[in-house]
Amino acid sequence: MPQGKKWVDFARWSERWGRLHDLAYINAHSNEKVAGDLIYMNLFGQPAIIVNDVDIAIAMLDKKSSIYSDRPVLVVGGQVVGFENGVALERYRDRWREKRRMMHRHISTRSSMEKFYGAEELETHRLLRRILERPQPELLPKHIRLTAGAIILMISHGYAVKEKDDYYYFVQHADRVLTIFTEALTPGRFLADTLPILRFVPEWFPGAAWKRAATTDASWDCVPSFTSMHLEQGNLSEDKEHMLKWVAHSIMAGGADTVSLEVQEKAQKELDAVVGNDRLPTINDRSRLPYIDATVKEVLRWNTVAPIGVSHGLVEDDIQDGYFIPKGSFIIPNIWKFLHDEQTYKDPFEFRPERFVASGKQGPEKDPRSAAFGFGRRVCPGLLFADSSLFLTCAMVLSMFNISKATENGVPITPKQEYVDGLISHPKPFNCSIKPRSDQAVAIIKSIDFVEE
Repeated sequence: MPQGKKWVDFARWSERWGRLHDLAYINAHSNEKVAGDLIYMNLFGQPAIIVNDVDIAIAMLDKKSSIYSDRPVLVVGGQVVGFENGVALERYRDRWREKRRMMHRHISTRSSMEKFYGAEELETHRLLRRILERPQPELLPKHIRLTAGAIILMISHGYAVKEKDDYYYFVQHADRVLTIFTEALTPGRFLADTLPILRFVPEWFPGAAWKRAATTDASWDCVPSFTSMHLEQGNLSEDKEHMLKWVAHSIMAGGADTVSLEVQEKAQKELDAVVGNDRLPTINDRSRLPYIDATVKEVLRWNTVAPIGVSHGLVEDDIQDGYFIPKGSFIIPNIWKFLHDEQTYKDPFEFRPERFVASGKQGPEKDPRSAAFGFGRRVCPGLLFADSSLFLTCAMVLSMFNISKATENGVPITPKQEYVDGLISHPKPFNCSIKPRSDQAVAIIKSIDFVEE
């Protein structure tokens, strides 16, 4: 398994060996075989298939989801750290289906999400105030994580985050857990996932520091939320209570993590024309803001949050386009490759929201949300929440602030485009200048109070 940005290596292998044409049978006893759009790897006896073509991914993971919806058994992330009970990692069994139904009722339909739009708008407004009061670029990741955590805690547990007191207790603790989560789920990260016997080595053994990771239960005061809605049913069985805890955790874990001047100017021009300068944009403005909507899609496509997603598991032998895939295989969709395929997206490494806006006889390019949130029965249940939060953040920030290059001795500094490697990819901290667009913008931003005020 390659180190670093695995999705880039997988894509290069695909380009090097071309499309499917020269491998009639994927031999489970060979170490590695490449057929372009399908790459076979043998990890100490564990077959793994990397899929580099979105149509093949749809054919396998969407159209045959009944056999491709399992999850690999991860020794570290699942059994040792304890995430095997979360919706993202749990095996494709009846208990997983019940958890998924619980999440679907609460956050996976537009009608169910409507009751949370107000919370998203409120917390995004607070994000603007945090940026206004502390605009240092090195604090921007903290502001964003606090806002994302606040929204998710409200949805999952009905808790309103206090600006000063709760950051360290709730959000920073959750951030630490999610860091462990993303590291534990990264394919090839731990040898124990391919050699399960290593789970029995003692903690002091060289290379066994991962065994010291642990999970923590916490008490939550309930106001109306996903958790309280189900607790109000009363008389929960031990299994139901266990299920409820892990579904609430899955909502929290799934949401805490996801511009050139020309794009910014076009976006602000649209916002000024549609929304005006005397209020903030809301979710109800979205249908009248096609360029902002296109910018959201381009953000999702340009730097994919989960470049290779979480592996699917195959529950029975399958034949795909004449290729034999053995039961128990890991199926790894190279989502980054899907969203940077030159056959689908023109100039895929350029940030161009216009690609998603119809122009004359030319229709928009393929919506990246069809791949960015996963496939089949394992598609991200919080995709509507993530999509609406991203829209509100883009629209509100661009309506109130100008973001530009920082300067040093009067010389503009072009930031490097660097991203964190791992299961979740996000930009590394970079220097920039963030200033309110006007005095009126400052007044609008300051009209919101933090919880403790």
